[in-house]
Amino acid sequence: MAVAESMEWDVLDPYSRAVSSAFERTGPAVANVSAGAGRRSARGSGVLFTPDGYLLTNSHVIKGAEGLAASLPNGREYAATLVGDDPESDLAVLRLAGDKFEHAILGNSSSLRVGQLVVAIGNPLGYQATVTAGIVSALGRSLRAHSGRRIDSVIQTDAPLNPGNSGGPLVDANGRVIGVNTAMAGGAQGICFAIGIDTAIDVATRLMRDGRVHRARIGVAVQTISLDKRLAQALKRPGNNAVMISEVLRGGAAEEGGIFPGDIILTLGGEIVTGVDDLHRLLTAERVNVAQNVTLVRGTRVESASIVPKSDG
Repeated sequence: MAVAESMEWDVLDPYSRAVSSAFERTGPAVANVSAGAGRRSARGSGVLFTPDGYLLTNSHVIKGAEGLAASLPNGREYAATLVGDDPESDLAVLRLAGDKFEHAILGNSSSLRVGQLVVAIGNPLGYQATVTAGIVSALGRSLRAHSGRRIDSVIQTDAPLNPGNSGGPLVDANGRVIGVNTAMAGGAQGICFAIGIDTAIDVATRLMRDGRVHRARIGVAVQTISLDKRLAQALKRPGNNAVMISEVLRGGAAEEGGIFPGDIILTLGGEIVTGVDDLHRLLTAERVNVAQNVTLVRGTRVESASIVPKSDG
């Protein structure tokens, strides 16, 4: 039997081998999430990321649920409880009643490259443990959450998604989770989106600790950009990335602090900012109503500003 299995594996081309391997490593940890709401029941996907039953999914999958359950590819079904929900990042954490679960290995999304192979695993239209594959089509996209808030640093992929894939994992060729599938572009083909796992880990950690995500706001829309290499070297940056302000909201802390669209943030409160995820990570509740020094590039000059982040309510 072992020889036969080895021969079958050897006939697979490298692409097929990578997809199959990724599914074998992560597939057992992918759950079919059922969220009961009155007479209706919504269904989506989720991925176990700890052996004691913590599961990542989308906020919109469990919105308004009166009861939660999850079934695994091994046929077992478990009651689930809501640990925390963050509509603004469209992420939620559930916990299944049990232990010693097979769980996925979390990777990182900061090192992804356009063109990289990715595999989506989920339960589209109720078809459990469905696998699709594609590539990273683009990085740093923005997406509106169901709450209306803009989610930044989103992964665009052409790995096909359908209703029911939401909340399932996007994994790399090594079977490491690098994103949480969340949406597809309506009326388009091959334009799908996943929330980067770096963002998901940060949100999940806060949900597991506090039950919700407390945030500070500075009233901007931003995007990660690459600095000119000579400028990055002159500024003694650890890498070439920084954050550019694309929009300044009226009445926000940034406007009050004299920050303008086109400004490039290098540091906030003395912490280096290398991307959107860094900025989100730094804007914690502890910084609300506390003046923060911002180092930025404006045109050809490096300048400083002081802003006072506001509470997200």
